[in-house]
Parts: sequence; structure tokens; C-alpha cells
Amino acid sequence: MDLPRSFTIRESSHRILDPYTPEKLATLGAAIGLRPGASVLDLCCGKGEMLATWARDHAITGTGVDISTVFLAAARKRAAELGVADQVTFVHGDASTHVAAEPVDVAACVGATWIGQGVAGTVRLLERSLRPGGMILIGEPFWRAEPPSQEAIEACHARTREDHETLPGLVTLFDGLGYDVVEMVLADEDSWDRYVAAQWLNIRTWLDANPNDELAPEMRAELSREPLRYTRFQRPLLGWGVFAIMKR
Repeated sequence: MDLPRSFTIRESSHRILDPYTPEKLATLGAAIGLRPGASVLDLCCGKGEMLATWARDHAITGTGVDISTVFLAAARKRAAELGVADQVTFVHGDASTHVAAEPVDVAACVGATWIGQGVAGTVRLLERSLRPGGMILIGEPFWRAEPPSQEAIEACHARTREDHETLPGLVTLFDGLGYDVVEMVLADEDSWDRYVAAQWLNIRTWLDANPNDELAPEMRAELSREPLRYTRFQRPLLGWGVFAIMKR
């Protein structure tokens, strides 16, 4: 059980595996009022940057769950670097079925709502680990503008227009699930660039070092295709943010 190698190649230099800068991540931690000792569950935690930096900055404890052994190794290394290895734990497993052993103060899925087959299912999954009165964090893309074509939709990693909501549509969705939106911190074009454009150098560096690898043709095609798709469609059309919600 692991991620395909293409993911680890594409995001090899990244600490945050979403269109978020360290400053955005710090803003989110401050905005939601984390208190010392608060417990956080992060499903699809990636390289663990959220838990590790929040453990350092806010003295939280946490558990991260991810399917990638490469990302989890990076998460454990990062926690050790920041001196918080005794505050956070990283578990190799299927986040789509994970429920915390004890209810947590904050349950998060940031940028991976496919584990619940969408936002609604992911909220229901996170509810199973949340204490009464706790907070859920959902990271999710949204349409900033109407996609002009099927080509544009697919360039934004969707199959149909309905795969993403608009920003008001997301807020309406949370409301319909019985939740108040109590905070949000949104990506901007610079944070999108730092996430997506950085992948291109990672791919090129890997291709230069591994020209005969069986994945080389696939990664070469991606590097030839994606910069134009991103600048033409994804950058102007697609937003992203983390939304803090609490049950009414």
C-alpha cells in the first residue's frame, strides 16, 4: 500500500503538498486559535508539515495518517528536526477508514477529500474522530471563474464542471451539512505557483538524473504539457483554501 512513484518525484522538494506557503499554514494555525495540548488528527498528512510546525508553534499533539511511506519518512524526519517527535505520531495506513482511538479537538483533511468520495463524505468521516464541540478542517479547490471548455475542466484535474464547487457553493455545502464556517484561509496565485511550478523543476531534475527509468517517458510528457495547462487554465480558474467548520 503506497503512492505511485510519480507523486514522490513530482513533490520531492515540497514540504507542503498543497498550494499553501509556510506563511499561509502559520496564518491558519493562528486563525483557528489552537491551544497548548489540543489534539489534532490529520488524514492524508503528506510530509507532516502542518502537524510538525503546529506542534512547535502551538504545543499541540497530533496524529497524521498517510498511504505514502516516502512522505511519512519525511514527516518523521521533519518532526525530529523541529524537536517535536514526542508530540506527533505518523501512521502508515488508509486514511479513508481511519478513526482516532480517542476523540480529537481538531480533525483535518487538507486537500484530499477523495478519501470520503467528496466533501460531504469526508466531513462524515472526520466526524467519527471529533469530540463534541470540536473543529473540522477541510482543504478543497473551488472554481474562481466559469471554465470555458472541457479542456479547461480537465486541466483543473476535474472530469466535469460539477467536480468542483464555487466558493459560495462550498459555503452553501457546509451549511447544508449542518456546519458553521468559522474561518477560512485561501491560497493565492503565488502560493499556487510555489506548489505547481516547483513540481516542474523537480521533474526536470529527476529526468536529468534518470533518463532511462521506465517512468521517464511519462514524466517527460508531463513536463512538456503541464506548464501551459497551468498558466492557461488552472492558475486563473482554480482557487483553493482551508475551511474551518463547527457543528451547529
